[in-house]
Amino acid sequence: MIELHAFDDQRAQSDALAKAVGDALHASLAAQTATSDAGISGASTAGTSTAGVRPALLAVSGGSSPRPFLQTLSTQSFDWPHIAVTLVDDRWVPETDSASNSQLVHATLLQNAARNATFWPLVDTSQDLHAHVAALNADARFASVPDVAILGMGEDGHTASIFADAPEWDHAISTTERFVAVHPGSAPHARVSWSLSALKEVKHLFLLIAGPRKMDVLNAAASSLQKNAISQLANDKGVRLDVYWCAN
Repeated sequence: MIELHAFDDQRAQSDALAKAVGDALHASLAAQTATSDAGISGASTAGTSTAGVRPALLAVSGGSSPRPFLQTLSTQSFDWPHIAVTLVDDRWVPETDSASNSQLVHATLLQNAARNATFWPLVDTSQDLHAHVAALNADARFASVPDVAILGMGEDGHTASIFADAPEWDHAISTTERFVAVHPGSAPHARVSWSLSALKEVKHLFLLIAGPRKMDVLNAAASSLQKNAISQLANDKGVRLDVYWCAN
């Protein structure tokens, strides 16, 4: 299901999405605290040690489009010490490379109030790509999907790094693993991405797009099932996708 939120200017779009993300993170932290408290009250205190509440996990997208939004988000007075930030996807390049989404997030989001958040990267180019993806899939930090994820979308309908022209397409849309390695045919660099099944599990899923062309792509993707990732999400009746679209 798609819920559309339309705006005439980028500032209003960024402010509204930042508020929605903050509300979603607050709700996730409150739910985790309640679950933890219930576990404590329901357990015997003798010899029992209770671990701290898991941080709320926020996954954001790279690229040029989300830069203003990420800068706005960095100034919000969220409970950042209890929030972990990761990426929806990243290119298989060092963080020093200008194509790195990790570099973008450090320069835009992990500033101001958000500098107190923890960052969980998806890329370590000192390792083999496929070995690293296998390690991510076994990483206890990622045993659960993000509480909140902000997606972007290309004009080919890809989201995250789930590209229809990649040889991993069938695997990326069908696997139950959290992460996949992707080699897009039409874009540079191998990628690490959350899988389609993982994205479908995210409780608070947002899409940030701008311009009439992107809206045309989204409308076509939602009207009938197509071979692109955003269509796969939009046509899944179990998925709610909150779209924040700016006309300009």
